[in-house]
Amino acid sequence: MSRFLINTLLSHCPEPENLISTLCWPSTSLPDIEKIEALTVLIKELSDISHLAQEDRFICKVQSVIWNQCMPLLQMISRANDEGKDLLTAVCGLFAVCVSICQTDVLEQVSQILLPVLTMRDGGSHETSRFDMDVAIEVTAVLLSSIPYNRDIICRTLPCTLCCVKDLSDSRVSQIIVRIWFTILKSSNKEAESEVLHHIWEDLLSWHQSDRTESVSARILLCFTALSDHLYSLETDLSPKRPDPRRSQGFLKAVQAGLTHRDSVTRKRALYLLTRCVTLAEIKREDVGTCEETDTDEILFKWAPEKTQLLREFWEDYALVLETLEENQIHVIRPVLNRIDMLVETTATDVQGELFSPSWLLCVYQRMFHSENKAVMKEGVNHLLELKVLHHPAFALAFSQFVIGPLMDVLAESSLYHRAPHQYIRECPELGMMLQTFMVNFFNSLPDKNRESVLLQLIQQLGSRHWCAVPLMFLSQALSCLSPCPLLGSDGLHAFREVLRCTMITHQVLLRGASQCFLLHAALCLTDVSAVSLDEVFDFLVPFRADESLCRGTALWRELCIWLQNNEGHFRLTYGDSDSVELHSETSNRDRASIFSYVQQRLKTFLTVPASSDQTGSFPDPGEAELLARAVLLSADLPQRREEEQTETAGLEQLLQPLLDVLSRLSTNVYLVLHKTDKSLQLLLRLLQLSSAVKENDVVAVALKTHMLSVVESVQEFLLRRLSGELREICDLERAELYLSVLRELVLTYFTVSWYSSNLQQTYIPKLTTNCRKILSVPTEQTPSVSGQVQRVVSMTTLALLCDIADQGDLNSQSEAMRSLYSLTDYFYPSSSSSSPQHLNQTLLKPTAAAETSVSHSEDSPVLKDWGRIVAQFIRDQWKCLSFLQKYVGSAGPLRAPEIPEVLQAAVEALALLPSYLVLPVLDFMALVLPQVAVQCDESLCVEAICASWKVVQDLSTNPHDFWSTLQGFVQLAFHQGVLQLTEEQNPKITACIQQVVNELMELAQVRSGVFNVLIQHCCEMWLPSGTGEDVQKDFAFSTAFSHLHILTEACIYGPVFRRDQRLIQEVQSYVEQLGDSCAANTAVSSGNRDDQFPRVCVLAFLCRMNPSNQLHQRVMEQLVQRLLKKDAEISKSKVRYYSNSIQHRVKNRVWQTLLLLLPKLRPGFVSEFVLNHVCEAGFCSNQASVKYLIEWTLILILHQNPSHIHNLWKCFSLDHEKTKTSICTFLSVLVHLNVLLPKLENKEVQWRRAVEVILQWCFSHNFSVRLYALLALKRVWELEEARVLTEENLGGLSTVVQACLQQAEAMQNTGNAMKNWSRIQEHFFFSAFHPIRDYSVETIFETFPRLSELAEDEWLPVWKFESFVDFPLCATLPLKNPVRNLSEHQPGDWIQQDKGEMELEERWAEVQKKITPWKLSVQEQEPELVAQQRAARLGKLTSTLLVVASLIDKPTNLGGLCRTCEIFGAKALVLDSLRHVNDKQFQALSVSSELWLPLLEVKPAELSNFLQLKKSEGYWVIGVEQTSNSQSLQDYTFPERSLLLLGNEREGIPANLLQLVDVCVEIPQHGVTRSLNVHVSAALLVWEYTRQHLGQGTGS
Repeated sequence: MSRFLINTLLSHCPEPENLISTLCWPSTSLPDIEKIEALTVLIKELSDISHLAQEDRFICKVQSVIWNQCMPLLQMISRANDEGKDLLTAVCGLFAVCVSICQTDVLEQVSQILLPVLTMRDGGSHETSRFDMDVAIEVTAVLLSSIPYNRDIICRTLPCTLCCVKDLSDSRVSQIIVRIWFTILKSSNKEAESEVLHHIWEDLLSWHQSDRTESVSARILLCFTALSDHLYSLETDLSPKRPDPRRSQGFLKAVQAGLTHRDSVTRKRALYLLTRCVTLAEIKREDVGTCEETDTDEILFKWAPEKTQLLREFWEDYALVLETLEENQIHVIRPVLNRIDMLVETTATDVQGELFSPSWLLCVYQRMFHSENKAVMKEGVNHLLELKVLHHPAFALAFSQFVIGPLMDVLAESSLYHRAPHQYIRECPELGMMLQTFMVNFFNSLPDKNRESVLLQLIQQLGSRHWCAVPLMFLSQALSCLSPCPLLGSDGLHAFREVLRCTMITHQVLLRGASQCFLLHAALCLTDVSAVSLDEVFDFLVPFRADESLCRGTALWRELCIWLQNNEGHFRLTYGDSDSVELHSETSNRDRASIFSYVQQRLKTFLTVPASSDQTGSFPDPGEAELLARAVLLSADLPQRREEEQTETAGLEQLLQPLLDVLSRLSTNVYLVLHKTDKSLQLLLRLLQLSSAVKENDVVAVALKTHMLSVVESVQEFLLRRLSGELREICDLERAELYLSVLRELVLTYFTVSWYSSNLQQTYIPKLTTNCRKILSVPTEQTPSVSGQVQRVVSMTTLALLCDIADQGDLNSQSEAMRSLYSLTDYFYPSSSSSSPQHLNQTLLKPTAAAETSVSHSEDSPVLKDWGRIVAQFIRDQWKCLSFLQKYVGSAGPLRAPEIPEVLQAAVEALALLPSYLVLPVLDFMALVLPQVAVQCDESLCVEAICASWKVVQDLSTNPHDFWSTLQGFVQLAFHQGVLQLTEEQNPKITACIQQVVNELMELAQVRSGVFNVLIQHCCEMWLPSGTGEDVQKDFAFSTAFSHLHILTEACIYGPVFRRDQRLIQEVQSYVEQLGDSCAANTAVSSGNRDDQFPRVCVLAFLCRMNPSNQLHQRVMEQLVQRLLKKDAEISKSKVRYYSNSIQHRVKNRVWQTLLLLLPKLRPGFVSEFVLNHVCEAGFCSNQASVKYLIEWTLILILHQNPSHIHNLWKCFSLDHEKTKTSICTFLSVLVHLNVLLPKLENKEVQWRRAVEVILQWCFSHNFSVRLYALLALKRVWELEEARVLTEENLGGLSTVVQACLQQAEAMQNTGNAMKNWSRIQEHFFFSAFHPIRDYSVETIFETFPRLSELAEDEWLPVWKFESFVDFPLCATLPLKNPVRNLSEHQPGDWIQQDKGEMELEERWAEVQKKITPWKLSVQEQEPELVAQQRAARLGKLTSTLLVVASLIDKPTNLGGLCRTCEIFGAKALVLDSLRHVNDKQFQALSVSSELWLPLLEVKPAELSNFLQLKKSEGYWVIGVEQTSNSQSLQDYTFPERSLLLLGNEREGIPANLLQLVDVCVEIPQHGVTRSLNVHVSAALLVWEYTRQHLGQGTGS
């Protein structure tokens, strides 16, 4: 609408208000966009007329438009859906025009309406809000841009927007920054701009200082990145208030937080801001050495103009390292690690100038620690641990908090502790060794005044989280390597105790014990004894368990004793409570505590119990007795006291006198306080248990037992009285457990004392048995009482203990004790019973409240709520007694044949009644009776018993405490000799059930290491006992192996196949085990052998014990060999991929190792008839190197033992060459060792000549490997001593051919790789150091060959496992160790390997792969209104004038790749038929966010003709990518600067109508048969050629 039209309207309608009114609309309706735009133009044009703009009526009318049209319409748009948003732009335009005319008061009113919307936390969607958040932001921006700078409105707007920044989403924050902040800054002068920036700057940095979470860091970096053009201004006359990022420590700390952020976008923003700081400092050439904040000691960023070159190189390297770390591939990252070294060296060199803060280096390491790739993480940890600059005190202190925090966090990752490829099993992992060195150097480098605090913080960090077993063990070991230094006091011991208490609960026992050992050693070395009391020391020792670490007789125990001895008299006294004052007032020795006196007084205090104590009170805590027992033994074991052996007895007696006094009065003083008797018995029990750890020359244990012997009778009389009916309360059940434990320990300790043993067997046990039987025989009350039921429970538990003692075999079978126990038969199997036994699975009725007067025994009492557990233990104890009776009472047992099935049925029912962890006695009983039931042909019951038992084992698979003992009991039950001798014909159901159990057990063994070990050890010991015995009995037991050869077969090929984390645990346990006695855990921890290689070792020892002269043994070996060869053939024929160290490879290797071991024991007839043919067939298969060597060795041994079968070898060479291919190398390798076979052959000359003729034909093979093998065989055969005479006399012309071939082999030295391969094959272990006869040993077969064949190390079977796992039989034909060490000292190396070449150290400016992930910044996330060119320019990206038109292409993959290509080479824009392609997943997968940095235009194919004509008018050359009759070759064409590439459709190319608009067609020269290239590839070639021609010309930012 022009000025002329406005004047014309005014001439007809002189009132402009009426003109405006005609275009206005009702406030309740939505107008058309055209009407809004017309009103906008009208008001704008009217405002340009000077006399109208000043009239009040006109201004009032414009104000009414704001309030009556704009504001209601904006409210409607806020409530509308997406279709209402189209009006927003038009309304904002109208609003902007009106606002520019109105008075300030109107602006104030509008802002008061809009700003509260911005401060609403729910984004303005609350029902009381009139505007949507998006509308409020847009209108606020329009308001600010339409008026002159208004400080009041801006001062009110900024706080509101800053609140939004802290609470709203990233998209909204980006919208606020671009629309509101940018508008404010644009409308401000320099002074005002500085003030606004200062306000935003201070607010954001104070927010970050108060809240340093990752979300806050990410948000403020988003803001600073958006404001970067304003913050990094190059102008010189800036206001002092303007923020300077270079000098703000708060800003630089936020950047550092961003560099280590988990989010990649935030990291890129932080690096961008840092590089802008560097660029600004370099351009301004100012000294930067001060900071804005006055309360900081460290200046993070400095700049000195005279050191610009050094600083630029440092920060360029720094940026390159951080950019490269965005990659996850270690091969991309590793080349830049030398740049980290340069950064460290530069920082260390400048330690005086302080230009570079070490904290920037920590960002690099923390970034590596956060990598998703564990290899990158490990590389970062290793690099940090090897930093030599940490030897400098200043650097060590600067890194200390990083070591305590991020480094400790990353060291918690278990996968970092895998051993390096060059390390063997049982070696300490690289990281473990590096940690030890690092800890020593780091703490030695710290300033003396800081060591204590840093060490304490590090130990507290260990106790502040749950650690996995492996990291904690190696960190503990590293701490134990620190030099002795008194650094820690009470806080340190408390921190150590927290580590023990909080972090080791679920760890594997051996690793937990090892960690305890290392931590105790570290505590002893680092504790300041003058700062801790003996109370604190002995309390600290409580978590160290005797069965895991702190066991008497170990090196750790001796170290503790020496430490106590050396520091005696130097410990701090404890003051503060009356007990401690009283204690130490009597033990002071020169104001310091004496250990002996301290323990003596503490013992007195322990046994001092007030007479008023509750006789039936709570049971005392056994931990106190544990602590005191350990203190007594430590005091007795002090080196000074051990040297005075003559005074040992008297000193120990003096120490123990308070305890002996109490124990001696137990049987006579019935008024002794119950709490006191409990404590004395607890202490007695732990003293006896802990003292028994040392087996030989233990003076202390002997003295202790001697002193205690004087009170044994008193103690046992007391126990007899208490166990015979005095225990009547629920709490007495725990006392009964203590009493029985004491009784068991007394029997174990003193049974060898003649008078004690006699009294025990003739009097004590019979009396106790009789008393218990009487209690159990009393009929149960109708209303059972607690006292009556408790007595029955205690009596049954006592009888179970007595049966256990008798089952040990020490009691005389004719003694009164055994006879009294045999009498239990009458109780469990009363003769009056007419049907089933009466006392099987007998339960206990729950006592009722009515039966008791005590309130504590109400039905809701917690003790009675646990009644089910008490009943379960009662039933368990019954089966303990029944197992004993079944085993010992007569050869036929106490049961008559008809009763056995009934009792077995009761046992099956017991399995259902009892919890899984209590069923072991039931399984023991079932193992005794199951074979008898099977003989009676009651198959269904037997199958039910086996299945029920197996289900119990499976249910316990996650309970390591009870699983192994239950599994052992089940194996003895299901694989009892009597069960295994059952045949499939007689008992098909039982044998099928056993087979099913074996299959499921093998599946369980894949999950739980050690499961199969239990089965194979049981079977091997049962089939071939290692002890002496009747041959007939042994053969009978062995005969059952025929029916279960599948178990032996599985054992022969069984091996470690477990996850990587399981392998780590296994390897670390092996490392701990090899530490031997130096780690007390190896002595203290007693666990069954659960090594995954144990089954193979066990079965191999079993096979070696077989006697070849025994026909049964020979049959088993032959059938086993047949099964193994069948297994090998199945793998060879299968289509499963067979690669190195795969399960198929490992199984084949194990098969041939077993065959090699059995070969000397096999009958020659069986070998020649069966084995030899299979070996030859296996030689023609495709085999891995290790299997190939074993097959060749087997063939050599067979021919050596059976020389008459040499013709079988010659047959192998006569087969079809196409079938043999390279597998003929196997048989050529056998001929290399002809020197072993020739002496045993008849007609040596004929056989030698045959060998030469056979070899010669393969010397001319087209395959290089075959030729090499043949030439080596020819050389070795030709060099034989026996052949020298024949060479000249009988060979004739053949000799000339042989000589020529050998000369050709030696001439290989001039032919590069051929010479190397010829040298390598001759040096290979199989053809150099190895001798098939001399080196035949277990070591060679199972350890040396796998190692030299480069099999995975977990596949090796070292000799020490044969020596420690089993009793391996000594055999002259198969020695355990190789008599000659030549082969063992040989290093692995296969001639077919190519030169690996060691990576040389890179030079400083060596090429580095800089493949950086594109910035993944979405438009909504960061800068919504910046177009692609602006975002790209902000990064300094160069663009050309090339246009690429792809409107004819419709495949998203082609378009995505094309977008990426155009963006990389800086095209001006890419034209698509529709911008919807950008949201396609296939497009995005190929474009990798390049669409954010490349302008995209939408031109429909129908509009393409007009578009091309428009561009031609702008000076563009339209270049068609098409093959035509007049097209030019790409290599000859010169692109104009203003070029437009028109790409054709994937199928039809460029349509004819568009070809008429093309200035020139360019085609790509082709040499192939295929007619055309992919359209993306074609376009990429042309885009690159354009870029190459115009590189450096005509490009602009």
